[in-house]
Amino acid sequence: MEQGHLEILLEDIRGKFDLVLEGHETLRQQIEKVGQGSEERDEHLLFLIQTLNTKIDGVDTRLDTKIDGLDARLNAKIDGLDARLDAKIDKLEENLTTKIDGIARDLAEHRLDTEAHGPVYGVKER
Repeated sequence: MEQGHLEILLEDIRGKFDLVLEGHETLRQQIEKVGQGSEERDEHLLFLIQTLNTKIDGVDTRLDTKIDGLDARLNAKIDGLDARLDAKIDKLEENLTTKIDGIARDLAEHRLDTEAHGPVYGVKER
């Protein structure tokens, strides 16, 4: 092979090699762009997640406050109902005690009256 022919082949190989290097450089640049886009999306998603967490924390706090308020109101109503129920039970107990004492007095008076009329009304005790 002649030297001129060899130089032409080497020049052709060098040109093709330069094309391969340019292709690799282009691919590297595209990969970097994709990587930067991915990082930007990741940062945006992180921002959205943090915003959502903040909103969820706020809702959680408000719900806790409302539940605590409802719990306090419910306990106050239950305490009020409990006090009213206790008062009614005490009054009922007092009324029943009065009635039972009255019945016991009436029964004792009736027995004395019955025993006073001994021969007419016979009282039998077992």
